[in-house]
Amino acid sequence: MTFKEVQELIRQLDKSNLSEFKLKEGEFEITIRTAKYAESRGTKYVQSSSVMSNAPAYNPASQPKVDSIESKSSSVDISAAAPISTAGLLEIKAPMVGTFYRSSSPDKPPFVKVGDTVDKGSPVCIVEAMKLFNEIESDVKGKIVKVCVEDASPIEYDQVLFLVEPA
Repeated sequence: MTFKEVQELIRQLDKSNLSEFKLKEGEFEITIRTAKYAESRGTKYVQSSSVMSNAPAYNPASQPKVDSIESKSSSVDISAAAPISTAGLLEIKAPMVGTFYRSSSPDKPPFVKVGDTVDKGSPVCIVEAMKLFNEIESDVKGKIVKVCVEDASPIEYDQVLFLVEPA
């Protein structure tokens, strides 16, 4: 399936009343979910008019005090600070271009974090593409050892999102 065909498929899905569309042709598999899908599952998303401007604005009033940051420091992923050998690790890659989100909404916990075990088909993140939110599922089984992308940042097709130690 060509990129133009995928774009046309997304446009048609956007015009329809469908909330989810799955297509499998041989090795090629695609799942497209709209905001209607999220609403049907009780998940809320914030949509913006531009894909590149989805990062939340800095609001000093909403930032926690220093003492609360120190008390929550154990939940911060420190995997980015320590170099990791990628030998023997599996990669979960971006199936499309878009904006990477670790959780279903800003007030929800991330789908996965370093140390979590994932199975094939487990949701690991969301990629927003053309105002559609696509839940990305793991195609490998193992333990997450590194999150390679910052939340709410633009990603490219085939970019490594997570490094996974095989189970």
